[in-house]
Amino acid sequence: MFTGLVEEIGEVSELNPQDATGGTSLTISLPAASTLLSDAQLGDSIAVNGVCLTATSLTPAADPKPSFTVGIAPETLRLTNLGGLSQGSRVNLERAVRADTRMGGHFVQGHVDTTAAVESVTPDGNALTFRFRPEAQDMLRYIVFKGYVTIDGTSLTVTKVDDAAGWFEVMLIAYTQEKVVVAGKKPGDTVNIEVDVLAKYAEKSMQGYMSAKVGGAGVGGEPGSEPALKSIVEKMVQNVVAQAMGAHSA
Repeated sequence: MFTGLVEEIGEVSELNPQDATGGTSLTISLPAASTLLSDAQLGDSIAVNGVCLTATSLTPAADPKPSFTVGIAPETLRLTNLGGLSQGSRVNLERAVRADTRMGGHFVQGHVDTTAAVESVTPDGNALTFRFRPEAQDMLRYIVFKGYVTIDGTSLTVTKVDDAAGWFEVMLIAYTQEKVVVAGKKPGDTVNIEVDVLAKYAEKSMQGYMSAKVGGAGVGGEPGSEPALKSIVEKMVQNVVAQAMGAHSA
């Protein structure tokens, strides 16, 4: 579990598509004064651009050039933009939270849902408004105005969303621009997107509730079917209208 508050910006020193294990590995170098690995152990989870990865090799924090290596599974390469990294690429880094960590962002799993393309970058005073178009458009149903979204591992607030047009926006204040790699993205670049997991739980809970209501009420159609849901919505509307008319008559 992570918070979406970036601790460090690292630099890719190697993306090896065929390492000693036969898989893909990513080695990231840290600033000489970095303390990111001060209490790190092999097997620890570190979020790299919002992707939860396992540390398979660690260079001691006291080393003049601290670094660590993580393995990347084929599925991760398919769902994220990590495969597009190259030597010199800058990446957001965050260690997994501890029990005594102050929760300043939101609950981030490090499980990327889709990538998104930067559609535009618009200055607004000293802030920057970024517009993103998710590759998986169905993810937009979890992105709401003033809700949370994780972009390359950074917890940000949605400032605008247009489901019909297929995009959403966030704003980076001057301070954040200096702390995360998203600020350096240009139109056409891609980012990793993780939607708020609480939205998924809410959706699943509502689906279960609606299915139970449909099945218990004996409304025509299978539980969860369009005719059944339509019937429930119609009854809800009728109740609201009846209540409004009753109040008006009184």
